[in-house]
Amino acid sequence: MKAMKVEDVRKMAAEEIRKKLADSREEMMKLRFQQVTGQLTDSSHLNVLRRDIARMETILREAERAAVEGA
Repeated sequence: MKAMKVEDVRKMAAEEIRKKLADSREEMMKLRFQQVTGQLTDSSHLNVLRRDIARMETILREAERAAVEGA
């Protein structure tokens, strides 16, 4: 899995980012279960997903702050 690019996330609408964020968190939970049970073969996918989640949360927070400061 490739990491999401910042430009791609910034082009998304806030609601679209929230939906993608929820999907990513669910996938992260599934991967963690696979890791605990020994079924996960590529653990690097966890790191990529964790960083994607952080990237999306950061961009959402930036948009929220810009909306508050602009108001």
